[in-house]
Amino acid sequence: MLLSVSEQMFPQEVLEASTPVLVHFWAPWCGLCKLIMPQLRQFQEDWRGNIKLVAVNADQSLKLATTYRLQTLPTLIVFDRGQVLYRLDHFQGREDLRRSLDTFMASYHKQSLQASKVLPLEV
Repeated sequence: MLLSVSEQMFPQEVLEASTPVLVHFWAPWCGLCKLIMPQLRQFQEDWRGNIKLVAVNADQSLKLATTYRLQTLPTLIVFDRGQVLYRLDHFQGREDLRRSLDTFMASYHKQSLQASKVLPLEV
């Protein structure tokens, strides 16, 4: 189940989160938004502990929709410590969506691992 986030909850749940957050901007009238939900749930399960997944109803969160310049739904944005890392607002089907998200996560995870390595001291 996706955590539904309001404008009031957005700073705490997304911008201040200790792990990256994938925000699914959607609307009740958006058929494609509903259609990709199984892929998003599976993505969340596969990357458990590495990313948090939340949903924002764009119709009820017009300030966020304006702030992040949503032009189409669904729009998926990955945030890390308040910064936008990745944005996906066009994709060609479910497989393309999943491939794009997995490619981003693999690259991000690899960079995170490399950044956390401690370089040996020279003697």
